[in-house]
Amino acid sequence: MRKSVALLSFLLSASSLLAVTSEISVDLKLDAYDFVCGERVRGVIDVANSSPDKVSVGYSNSRDSLFVEVFRASDRSQLTKVSKGAFVAQFRVDSGEGQKLETILNDHYALQNPSRYLAKPVLVHNGVRYEGQPRAFDIVEGVRVGTALQMFANHKDLQREFELVYWSKNHGEHLYLKARDAGSSDRRWQTRDLGPILRIDKPSVSILPSGEVIVLHRLNQDQFVRSEFWSLPNAFEFRSRVAVADPETAGTARVRELYKGKNVEAKENPWWKFW
Repeated sequence: MRKSVALLSFLLSASSLLAVTSEISVDLKLDAYDFVCGERVRGVIDVANSSPDKVSVGYSNSRDSLFVEVFRASDRSQLTKVSKGAFVAQFRVDSGEGQKLETILNDHYALQNPSRYLAKPVLVHNGVRYEGQPRAFDIVEGVRVGTALQMFANHKDLQREFELVYWSKNHGEHLYLKARDAGSSDRRWQTRDLGPILRIDKPSVSILPSGEVIVLHRLNQDQFVRSEFWSLPNAFEFRSRVAVADPETAGTARVRELYKGKNVEAKENPWWKFW
C-alpha cells in the first residue's frame, strides 16, 4: 500500500513538473535550409510565456538568459561561441504574451566551413532551462561561375579575391558574391545575395581603379541587374542595385509600340534596324 502511495506521489510530482516546464516555450525558425559560405545565417526566436511570471532578458536586473547552441551534425560536437555579445536585443515578456526576436548566428559562431549544423534555442528562467527543437541547416560552397582579383596601390601585401557563385533558394537560383582577403590578412567579408539569376548569360564582375566593384547578371528574359559595391582596404560595402533593360528585348518592345493600333505586324528585326 505504501509503495502504491509513493508511486502515485511520484507520478503526480512528475506531472506537475512537466506542466510547469511546458508553461514557457522557445522556438527557432531560420530563413533557409541552405546558406552560402559567408552569408548571414539569420533566424527568428519565438518566445511564448504562459507562466504566471515575467520573462526578462538583457536588463541590468535580469537573471534570465536567451541563447542558441550550435552543433556539428556529423558528430553532435558543440561549437565554441566566438563572441561575447547578446544573441538578441533586450526584451520582456509578460504572462500570457509572446515575442519574436531576430538573431544572426554568424555573429556568435564561426560558420565558414561547409557542413551540416544543428541550432537549438535555449531560454533559462529562474534557473530552469527551456529548450526548443534543434533546427538543421547547411553551409555550402555554391557553384562557381566567375572570379576577379583586386589589387591595392598603397597596400602591396593585400589582395582581395571575389567569387561569383549560384545556389538554389526560394524555388529558384540566386547569385552570390563572395569576398576574401589574401596575403597578410585572411579576412572573409559577408557574402552578398544578389538576387535571382537566369543562367542564359554568364554573369560578370568588374573592378574599377576607384574601388568600385560592378556585378552584372541576367534577372529574367528582359532585364539584367547591376549591383555596385565599394571596396577599400578596410571596407567592403554595398552601394546600389538597379534593374537594367536588355537592349535587344527593349528594342523589340519599342518597335511593337510604334506599330501598335496600326493593324501592321511589327517587324522582328532588332530595334536599331527598324527603319
